[in-house]
Amino acid sequence: MTNQVGYPVIDTAGRDIHGESERLRALGRAVRVELPGGVIAWWVTDHALIKQLLTDRRVSRDTYRHWPAWENGESELAQTWSLAMWVADRNMITAYGAEHTRLRKLVAKAFTARRTQAMRPRIEAITEELLDGLAEVPAGEVVDLRERFAYPLPVRVISELLGIPDEIRGPLLRSVHEIMDTSASPEQVKANELELYRLLHELVAIKRTRPGDDVTTGLIQAHDEDGGHLGERELVDTVLLMFTAGHETTVNLLDQTIALLLTHPGRHAAVLDGSSAWEDVVEESLRLEAPFPNLPLRYAVEDIDLGDAFIPKGDPMVIAFGAAGRDPKVHGEDAAEFDPTRPTRRDHLAFGHGVHHCLGAPLARLEAAVGLPALFARFPRLRLAVPTEDLRPLGSFISNGHETLPVVLTRTGEETP
Repeated sequence: MTNQVGYPVIDTAGRDIHGESERLRALGRAVRVELPGGVIAWWVTDHALIKQLLTDRRVSRDTYRHWPAWENGESELAQTWSLAMWVADRNMITAYGAEHTRLRKLVAKAFTARRTQAMRPRIEAITEELLDGLAEVPAGEVVDLRERFAYPLPVRVISELLGIPDEIRGPLLRSVHEIMDTSASPEQVKANELELYRLLHELVAIKRTRPGDDVTTGLIQAHDEDGGHLGERELVDTVLLMFTAGHETTVNLLDQTIALLLTHPGRHAAVLDGSSAWEDVVEESLRLEAPFPNLPLRYAVEDIDLGDAFIPKGDPMVIAFGAAGRDPKVHGEDAAEFDPTRPTRRDHLAFGHGVHHCLGAPLARLEAAVGLPALFARFPRLRLAVPTEDLRPLGSFISNGHETLPVVLTRTGEETP
């Protein structure tokens, strides 16, 4: 679909994320598209160009400083745009230059290699608890494995890391889930935003009265002890970033990897008999099904002449991480196929690149490295309960998973029907 001036109109409901990116790739490495509200942006699909732009000082994610149409949050666009939540926050990933460095140092303390590895026993315990619950499901009964496994595992891990109290976790999760629906109306988006920030401020208030040995308490202390070091909005938005990115990406990673194995019997058998490594399966899944395939927005700090395209200062961009993972110039003409033996399986941008590379990537990989082998060891003949074509994507062009992942669990020693 194109608009009146010929720019492709992006389907924000995400009904065909990969097909859309391939159609845009055919038009060029970076092409103009229309986002909701008539916003014209550059859509970048080329792996090499994405890496170049992600390390280019002429590219920023600071909406307030570098998107003129935003007018420092005062424009009508800023007040009414259906994707405003994705560009309005003030935290590490939307900061630029020295501000980004300052905020990243604070967040990095939560994701040191030592702290990540220290989470392994809890990840293993949570995994076993979830698998024990699945083992109680009557034989032959259909189970939504996204709801019962892919979702609760990373949610519980990040909740413990951040110290999210039980009484607010459920409402906060529901609110985060609602902002992932990029097909929602502007009115609903605004209502979701207000509720989400109400809950985040409530969380901070709870942690101020009931501090703990957790990341949220540490951030609050950084703010309260030196308010200039971490502003109140930065505090709240940093918690939002860590909670959202800390579970949604991993939920999708687990969901997509399970689905890929269950729809590729040969690959499934290879990882079960040890001829294929779980690490390779996970990396190929990240390449093929990036958890966040498209992420708005970045901005040209100054004019950027790419030779085949010219991005004027102030123009917004969408980086298509999912398209980069399927770039045939990097991964070959079979880039859309699932092959854990692929030599380029690790050459993906699913967790970003450069100074904005995801600090939580090691934790996500650890959760997958623990959870997936344990799931398939307990249920080696796990199978989909519906045809592959009946698996429905989430209503989002940003978050890449399935609405549900219905399966039938077949335990060791049980026969398949």
